[in-house]
Formats: sequence, structure tokens, C-alpha cells
Amino acid sequence: MYIKTFKGEDIMLKKILFYSLTSIFVLALPTFAAESPTPLTNALALDTVWTLIAAFLVFFMHAGFTMVEIGFTRAKNAVNIIMKNIVTVAVGAVTFFIVGFAFMFGDTLGGIIGLNHFLLAGADKMDFGIPTMAFWIFQAVFAATAATIVSGAVAERIKFGAYFLLTILITAFIYPVVGHWIWGGGWLGDLGFIDFAGSTVVHSTGGWSALVIAVLLGARVGKYSPDGKVMPIPGHSMPLGALGVLILWFGWFGFNAGSTVAGTDMAIASIAVITLLGGAAGVLSTMAYTWLRHGKPDPSLVLNGALAGLVSITAGAASIGSVGALILGAAGGIIMVAAVEIFDKKIRIDDPVGAISVHGICGAFGTIGVGLFAVNGGLFYGGGVELLLIQLLGVVVVFLFVSISATAAALIVKSLVGLRVSEAEELGGLDINEHGSEAYVDLEERIGTTVLSMGEITK
Repeated sequence: MYIKTFKGEDIMLKKILFYSLTSIFVLALPTFAAESPTPLTNALALDTVWTLIAAFLVFFMHAGFTMVEIGFTRAKNAVNIIMKNIVTVAVGAVTFFIVGFAFMFGDTLGGIIGLNHFLLAGADKMDFGIPTMAFWIFQAVFAATAATIVSGAVAERIKFGAYFLLTILITAFIYPVVGHWIWGGGWLGDLGFIDFAGSTVVHSTGGWSALVIAVLLGARVGKYSPDGKVMPIPGHSMPLGALGVLILWFGWFGFNAGSTVAGTDMAIASIAVITLLGGAAGVLSTMAYTWLRHGKPDPSLVLNGALAGLVSITAGAASIGSVGALILGAAGGIIMVAAVEIFDKKIRIDDPVGAISVHGICGAFGTIGVGLFAVNGGLFYGGGVELLLIQLLGVVVVFLFVSISATAAALIVKSLVGLRVSEAEELGGLDINEHGSEAYVDLEERIGTTVLSMGEITK
């Protein structure tokens, strides 16, 4: 185990952390009344338990994100990814408790932002059909999910302190504002915009945030040759990546079907079917597309194909049919591959795990797809273009808002603590240089022993 003294640690970051934690304790001093007891019925009990189970499934998705990111990146950065993901969960919970819930579900100011229920004050009087605390925890794990999407796209070169501060800003303000517009009584929801479980609210918000921060960070050292040629930087563990995708797919049943917040709503069965079909279609289309195009099915893209299919059906999980799920999921898988190639080769934005393509691009595609495939109101079902235009409007305005606000957040953080580690720290690995630890102890020695053994065998 390596121990490092951080003699050069930024004093500004220490001050920010100190004053932030002090403010939390000061704000938490008032004692609020416990949630008022709600008359218990069998239906209420079932709805509450279902929502909690779904929240736990979404929470478990963070294990999936962690495994995907570790598997798709190099071994020398595995601890850094673990740290980023565990901190994202913690930051998401605390910031959503202090301000995020209020901005998202508080009484609206012109349909733009909520204004009350900070630290859940008075939230026990709100009516969500289930106890407020059950609703809150489901929404809190969603907030953390939006932020953790950024982690993969900026992997292997962002300062841990910078990521920490950006996560606070995303979960405290950027995500809640978008959520208020669509789910919290805001202007987009009033227009009839449909995003049932978060293709835009969660996935595109995370994806667009990742896009602008990745642009400001720049590519990893060695990603592009001096003449602009793409130099592949393969991840170190496909098994971990596959495990992560399967965990995410499993958690997605809670993500989508849990968004009913009602176990007594029999739509949860059809939503679960849509979720399974969307992911499956994404896998098969990506496999076929890469197989036909390159002669072999690409495993990393096929794994991302599952996620692309799932993101593509999340907005319409309660409004599209089974055939629509297959079409949107399959199209999402192909669109994801095309987007990865464009970002990687055409505009040279380095995204180690394909998060921008999976969550940003497919999130937008799936949201627009509702305007085409919604059984009630979709263009292909005789509903005309009204819903499609509303969906398009929502996608555009969320892209603009998130891009501008995430850029502002990144520039603020850059001015305070900087965004990127030094080239020497990046080449040495963030595990040692940012955390004084490593995921695989004596990895180089074990690799050397294996090489020597193979040499003996071949003599």
C-alpha cells in the first residue's frame, strides 16, 4: 500500500469544503416536525414498499456505473473511479436534501424553479400519494445518477477535487431545475412534454454536462497522435464492464417501473416488458451493425448497446408499445455507435466510456421518439405533430440550459481549483497521485512474473 503526503493540496479547496460542511450543520440546526402519519391502507403500504424497493434498485445501479467505468478504463485509475462514484452518491443525497428537492418540487416560480421545502421543511404536508420520505429517497438516487454519468466521460484526467465540486453544482442546481421544468410542476410539463422515467431529465442532463466538461478538459495524453490519428486506449477489464452493464440493466427495472411510485398500478408489468425489450434490441442491433461493418461484433460497443437501448425507451416506458420499444431500442444501439465514432474521430472529444453518446444522444433520441411512437398522441399512431414538436422543444431547451450552466459551473471550478491533473500525474495514474493507493497491489510485478513464465514455456 502506498501512502502519499499531499503537500501541494489546494488551500482553496480546503476552505470550500470547510465552509460547506459548516453551513450544512448550521442549516440543519432547526428541528422540523416528523412526517405526519398517513392513514394506512393496503394500497398505500404496497405503493410505499414498491417505491422503496425501486429506489434501492436505482441505488444499486451505482455499483453498475462503477464497474462499467473501471472496466472501460486503465487499471491505474480504478481507485479514482471508485472514489468518484461513492462520493457522487453521498453528495447527491446531501445536496438533494438541502436544496435540490426544494428547487425541483417546491412551489414554482413561473414554472422555472421551486422556492420552498429546503432541508425538507414542511415537505410532510406535500401530497405525492405515498409518504414524502419514500418519494424523496427515490428522487434522491435519481439525482445522483444524473451526476455519475459525468464521471465516465471525464475519467483518467480530471482532478478529484474538481469533480467533487462539479457534482455538488449538478445535483444542487442543474439537475433540479431541469427536473422542475418537467416533473415538478414546471413549464415543460404543463405543455405536455413526456419524459416518464428520465431520458432527458436524468440521462441527457448528465450527458450534456459530460459533453461540455469533457471539451473543457481536453483529451487524455496519447489519445490522438500529432497528425490527429486516433490512438485507441483500451480498458483493462471487459468482465468488469460486462458485470456493470448487467447490474445497470437489472437496476433499470426499478428506474423505469418504479417511476409509477405505485405498486398497485398494473402498468408496472408492461413497463418492465418495455425495459427488457429496449435493452435487448439495443444489444442485438449493435452486435449486428458492428459485425456487418467490421467483420466482428465489438464487445465494448455491444455492452454500451444495451445501455443505449435502455436510455432510448426510458422516456416512453409508460406510453409506447412493445413494437415501439423494439424499434427505439434497436435504433438507439445504432445511433450510439455512430455517435461514438463522430465524437471520437470527427470532432475529437475523448469520452473513455461512451457516456455522451449513450446518455446524451440516446436520451435526446428516445425523448423525441415518444413523439413518434406514443400510443396516445404519437405521430405514427395518428396523433399528429403536436406532441413531436413539444418533445423537440424540450430536448433543445434542456440541451441549451445544461450546456450553458455546466460550462459556467466548470469555469467557476477551474478558477477555484483547476480542472485537470498534470501530465505527469495522468501518466503515473490518478490512483497513486490523487489518492495514494492502488486497486491492484503489485500489478506490475505480477505481470512481469507472468511474462517470465510464458518465456519459459516458449523455450
